[in-house]
Formats: sequence, structure tokens, C-alpha cells
Amino acid sequence: MRYLRDIPDPAYKISLYQWNGKYIIKIEAGGQYEQTYKLDQTEVETEEEVDRIFDESFRNQVAERFRQMHRDFTESLRRNEIIF
Repeated sequence: MRYLRDIPDPAYKISLYQWNGKYIIKIEAGGQYEQTYKLDQTEVETEEEVDRIFDESFRNQVAERFRQMHRDFTESLRRNEIIF
């Protein structure tokens, strides 16, 4: 997997990679959670076009997904008496 660049974002670390004919978009939140999306390189003309995916609506959905991931993980830790 080849690192291409970061996509600027005030809340998350977003990294763009290229591997096996796909762009891989990795979004990290606080070093604890991450979301990964794969996009076939034939779907876009340039890697800069990938930046347009991160419109306000998609960013809001990413944020909500991170919140849900945190809730799910915390609930499991409590349910299994790992944290109280």
C-alpha cells in the first residue's frame, strides 16, 4: 500500500493511499477508532477528485459513525465489566 497524501480536516486525520487499483481512504479519530473506504481508481479521473467526497453531508455521517462506534465499544466494555 502506497501513501499518497493527507486530506485536510479539522477534526480527523484523513490519509489517502493507493493499492491494487484502488484508492484507500483512512479516517482516524483520536487514535482509537478508524473508518476505511475503498474506491476503484477507475471511478475517478484524478486523486484530487477524491477530496470532493468529503462534503458536509459525508463529514457529518462520518462523525455520527464515530460517535456510534464509541457508544458501542463503551457499552460492550461496561456490559463485560471491563470498565464501570
